[in-house]
Order: sequence, then structure tokens, then C-alpha cells
Amino acid sequence: MAGTAQSTAVEGVEGGVGLTALLVAAARAIETHRPDSLAQDVYAEHFVLAAPPSARWPVRMEHVPDGDDNPLWGRFARYFGLRTRVLDDFLLQSVQVGGARQVVLLGAGLDSRAFRLDWPSGCVIFEIDREGVLAFKDQVLGGIRATPKAARVPIPVDLRADWAGALTGAGFDPAAPSVWLAEGLLFYLPPAAETGLIDTVDRLGAAGSSLAYEVKVEKDLLAYRDSAIYTATRHQLGIDLLDLFDTEPRPDSAGRLAARGWSASVHTPFDFTRRHGRGPLPERNDALAGNRWVFARRPTP
Repeated sequence: MAGTAQSTAVEGVEGGVGLTALLVAAARAIETHRPDSLAQDVYAEHFVLAAPPSARWPVRMEHVPDGDDNPLWGRFARYFGLRTRVLDDFLLQSVQVGGARQVVLLGAGLDSRAFRLDWPSGCVIFEIDREGVLAFKDQVLGGIRATPKAARVPIPVDLRADWAGALTGAGFDPAAPSVWLAEGLLFYLPPAAETGLIDTVDRLGAAGSSLAYEVKVEKDLLAYRDSAIYTATRHQLGIDLLDLFDTEPRPDSAGRLAARGWSASVHTPFDFTRRHGRGPLPERNDALAGNRWVFARRPTP
């Protein structure tokens, strides 16, 4: 039985969207070892090295022959490092200043925030993802005896199933403020699923709750098929992101939240590159041009 469980865990990240979780982990590992690091994730490289598909991927910039000139491990990885830092800051501000004590990671993937961020006393981190992904994460973190810095509740459920019921069944309290994160998730969902997810957060998010998520706003994603980032990801890793993304027009989820009383602000990643002095800036035929980071909050009465 132990061998079967280990096989199932690895299978959770071996293909499709699961493989992109390893890509982001590799980017976080590279970011961690940069001298001008924006975010520290000491667990990321353990995920990368533990999975057969990614075991030979770089986890330090010195492992990349062309360094930052490599579109994948240079610019794209720096994007993920910047995103990690910005969303770390958002979550910590939501609990330290906003007072939320429930953190919900939607499509948590190989997110190790429960282990690496300094959470206030009383915080509970709910991690929702497919069983295989969470099993792989638990296997790797257990192997290095990692200890979470807050109460951690993994919820092995597909977001296409009744994840809201699973969340409340695991102890989430809809009457108390919460902070929600959908990092690198909505790209893969059809518009109706995105709208359903936003509506569920609206239903379960009490006054004082907050939400951050990432979307793409291009009308035609395929126009960027030959961009440096997508080309490098296909050629170097065999991951065709455009085959994984849902290419239907996206709903206006920020507007939907605003109509229901949330305050919502929409930013480009480049806004934060300028703020932090590190990260990608716009370029021609830019696969990042349509990326938006949205931050929303439901005010208290």
C-alpha cells in the first residue's frame, strides 16, 4: 500500500496542470538563491528534485547556462518570484492588519506558505487541491520533517466538485473574516467555473474578508504563441501553456465583486516591478502583457 500511495502522489504532479506546479516551484527555488531575492521558499527545490519529470531542472541561476537571458529561467522565473512576494505581502497584511485568521488557498499546488511565513497566533491555513498534488506535497515535506507555522488543513478535493462543502466541513467558519488566494489558477478554468468560484468566495467571505487572484485579459491568447516565454517553456520543458489555458473570453470578476460591495483594484505585474525595482518589464510580443493581479476586500460595516 505504501508503494501505491507514493506512486499516486508523484502522478499528481507528473502531467498537465500538475507539471506547471513544478515549474513554479523551480522558479521559486531560483528566486530563493538570488542575491537580490524578492521571496524565500526553502522548500521549493525539494519539490522539484523529488519529482522525476523535474529532477534535472535548474533550482539555482548558476545552473542555467545563459542565466537571466534565458526567457524561461530568467524573465519568467523572475515573474513568479515577484508574484510570490506580492501575494505573500497581501496575505500577511490581511491577517496582521486586517485581522483575518482563516486563509484559503484555492488550487494550492506546491504552495508552502503554511510552512514559511510568520503567521499570527490562531491562523488556520486551508489548502484545497487535488488529492495527488497534496499527497506529493505532504510526502516531500514529511521527508524533510518540515513543520507548519500555523494550523494547516489540507482538503483533497477537485475544484470542479463541491469544494465549498468540503471547506466548511473541514472547519471553515463563513461568519468570520477570511483571506482567499487563487494564484495561477483561473487561467485554466472556463469562464463559468471562474464566475462560480468568485460567487462562492462572495457567499463565504464575511465582512472584513479579502481576496487576491490572477487573470489574463487578452481577447486572443493564441496571438502570443510565438512569444519568448511560451516558446521557451514548450522547447525546454515540453509544457505548452496555451494548450492548458482556457482560451474563452474572461468574465469581469473584479466588476462582479465591486457590484456586490467589495472594493477591487486591478494591477499589472509591471506595477510591482517598478515598486520593488526587480522583475519583468513590458517587451514586444509579451506573453505577460495581459496578466492582471486583482486585490479585493469586503469592508466591515
